[in-house]
Amino acid sequence: MLLKDLFAVTMLLSIYGLLSATFFVAMDAVDVAFTEASVGAGISTLLLLVVISVTGRRERRVRHKPYAALFVVILTSMLLVFGTSDMPYFGSADAPIHNHVAPRYLNDSMQEINVPNIVTAVLASYRAFDTFGEVVVIFTAGIGVLALMSVSSKALSKSQPLNRPRGLYEQHLVIRIVAKTLFPFIFLFALYVQFHGDFGPGGGFQAGVIFAAAFILYAMLFGLDAATKVIKPAVIELLAALGVLLYGSVGIVTLLNGGNFFDYDYLLADPIAGQHLGILIIELGVGITVTCVMIMICFGFSLRRRAYEQKVAIRPKEGAV
Repeated sequence: MLLKDLFAVTMLLSIYGLLSATFFVAMDAVDVAFTEASVGAGISTLLLLVVISVTGRRERRVRHKPYAALFVVILTSMLLVFGTSDMPYFGSADAPIHNHVAPRYLNDSMQEINVPNIVTAVLASYRAFDTFGEVVVIFTAGIGVLALMSVSSKALSKSQPLNRPRGLYEQHLVIRIVAKTLFPFIFLFALYVQFHGDFGPGGGFQAGVIFAAAFILYAMLFGLDAATKVIKPAVIELLAALGVLLYGSVGIVTLLNGGNFFDYDYLLADPIAGQHLGILIIELGVGITVTCVMIMICFGFSLRRRAYEQKVAIRPKEGAV
């Protein structure tokens, strides 16, 4: 509430994300720490910077007092605190999660799925339907943002670049070379995170935001036109839907083979091999959708900024005939 510089707020939010990630590491929640570092301190920071380039760096002064909103926040907080009063204490040995859920996954996951990373086994197999819902929500959010901004791949392809002064990357050779040198390593690390989630922290969500962060960073450094030459907006939109379809098709195949929805045991003759194949395919679908949705949002805001700048550029000056 005190800071009016939105860039400073974004940087503080990014620092808070990194600190939260370190707290999760100290609590041995490495997968959550990885997600917080890549999403909270990574892709979110880049997207907020893109938004600031559209809205402006300084926050406008609020002339009214939002007392109604403050009342709603206080009331909701009180209800949440009241709702948690009946919950077991943190770390209590009598909590249901320690007596029913956690022992089930810890004791039986290796025999049923044979995946060293239990978090991946839970998210991609035991809770595959829930994770599918999260992917659909991400895809829907991306489509909703584009619909609200009235942005499409056709409009993006027809937009004309503006005559700008040379950017920082054009003025300094070091920035251009270092940035281009880092991109292959970012992509390589993203591939490692994507396909190493069975054995360590990682998976489609984390790999997707790392892939997207590389493309967004490229667009911020070298411009929207150069980024759209690397990957076409129409291809991004197609791949975003393809990732969701790839994920859902695994459940359809298991149903056709006589099993339940997302029961990977029915994918192959060997149930363990079927589990591994199912997890590999759905994680790939997650990574594709997350990557494309994040890039879609970034390109959408960039197009909105370009449209505004073109409108300002062609607006006649005051006093002109």
